[in-house]
Amino acid sequence: MQRIAGIDEVGRGCIVGPVMAAAVILDPARPIAGLTDSKKLTAKKRQLLAEQIKANALAWAVGRAEASEIDRHNILQATMIAMQRAYAQLAIKPDYVMVDGNRLPKLDRPGEAVVQGDLLIAEISAASILAKVARDTEMQTLDKLYPGYDFVVHKGYPTAVHLQKLQTLGVTAQHRKSFGPVKKWLQN
Repeated sequence: MQRIAGIDEVGRGCIVGPVMAAAVILDPARPIAGLTDSKKLTAKKRQLLAEQIKANALAWAVGRAEASEIDRHNILQATMIAMQRAYAQLAIKPDYVMVDGNRLPKLDRPGEAVVQGDLLIAEISAASILAKVARDTEMQTLDKLYPGYDFVVHKGYPTAVHLQKLQTLGVTAQHRKSFGPVKKWLQN
């Protein structure tokens, strides 16, 4: 039996907080119904599936790259770092790795990048769900640390509400200072 690890990330388009990635090796003897791209699920369904994934997978892990690392390296490199960190924490090493998207981070196993893998590959779908739940939980924490920014609502994406909050409340230590909308307010 070949063990496949699926890896996916969440938060690349955000202007605050870390980019987060998850790696998952599913147990073929314990299939999980309903796996798909995390963006196609309700928050409640994602949470339920995340609990099932954690309980039934052979191995799973979440990695992250902080806003400061994103500013230092750029979002693509920080995403690769988050993926490598998730992979490195797996208790079991896979035989093969499948990553959502068109780029494969440097790993010690063979693998491939699969465009729309979060829709097509169960392991990547599971990783997508764990990464999204972890980042949403992080945004709930940031919402408490930085009241008034409504991070729990917009999840760090540059929505009109978030941009208005940036204008009135200013840039936090968790904002990605290399990203255009944040840079704009730093220059004012």
